[in-house]
Amino acid sequence: MSLPRQLRDESDFDQLPDDIPISATVADIEEKKGFTKYYQFVIEVKTKGGSKYLIYRRYRQFFALHQSLELKFSSEAQAGSYSCTLPTLPGKVYVGKKQEIAENRIPELNTYMKKLLCLPTYVLLEDVVRMFFYQSESDSLQIPRALRRLRPPTRRVKTVKATPDLLSSPRAEAVFDFSGSGKLELSLRAGEVIFLLRRVNADWLEGTVRERTGIFPQSFVKIIKPLPESDSDGEGEGGASRARSGPPAGSYSCLRCYLYQGGSTETRDICIEEDLSTQPSYKELITLMRESFKLDDIALNYRDPEGDLIRILDDEDVELMISEGRLHGSQVKRPVNQYPWELHVTMASDLSVYNTEF
Repeated sequence: MSLPRQLRDESDFDQLPDDIPISATVADIEEKKGFTKYYQFVIEVKTKGGSKYLIYRRYRQFFALHQSLELKFSSEAQAGSYSCTLPTLPGKVYVGKKQEIAENRIPELNTYMKKLLCLPTYVLLEDVVRMFFYQSESDSLQIPRALRRLRPPTRRVKTVKATPDLLSSPRAEAVFDFSGSGKLELSLRAGEVIFLLRRVNADWLEGTVRERTGIFPQSFVKIIKPLPESDSDGEGEGGASRARSGPPAGSYSCLRCYLYQGGSTETRDICIEEDLSTQPSYKELITLMRESFKLDDIALNYRDPEGDLIRILDDEDVELMISEGRLHGSQVKRPVNQYPWELHVTMASDLSVYNTEF
């Protein structure tokens, strides 16, 4: 195995711990549904000790890593033996389709990581570098979508005619909306009851709703009546147990939103693949609400402790909303995976919802 140039000195190499990464390559990209849709890079990491694993990183994590390294090791910030020439990170792109941007970044990020892991050993031993390439618990629990696409074909729907059979059939209730991609996946609306046909793997089930059959992620539903063990394909006892217990709490974060329009109020819970501690930007939230409610001319708001609506205009307002939500969120009983703050969406021209005028 060829080693990075700074590791070819045997004495230096022997002193490094086995978990130091010596190579990293982008294996794929995956679309994720956060506050807005984004792509993350699936990276295969190899360590000095010979282990190999996958990590999942967004471009902004590369950017944060590079900024930290510049502050510590660039010649402008550090004069002396501990400065070095850092590789060039591909810059931010503000125009274009997100998937194309992510695809085009793959060779650039591969070059960046290759050069980064060829820097002096004192850079590799930095905590910020080691944590970037470390496989977190969240990384280890993810399954590459390339594997998830290797699914068996769906079964033909068995028509259930008698009402007693409906009540005894394995079924689940959709907790979040799910937009299926492709012919195999079943789109769901929160509150719908899905009749279960079988388990596809540890994360996906097959079922029928609205006279359509397809597969869907178990983390989007609550199991009402589990499948019998014989229908838990390839899962054994673990699969049956998981079907009975439903998805692990906190697999997805839930954002509660209210839309006020024409004198009526619509409540919606939106599934977010972001940690509860994540702070979105104003742009991310307004984009998410426009996509969710199919409206453009809207305003974002939050309720203050007195119950009044406060309009959100920028990132500072978002920060204030989140801090107040965390401060007073303990007074409201919520599911464990629901954000402690809520969004109230109004029409931008409707000022009647406020106690004071702008």
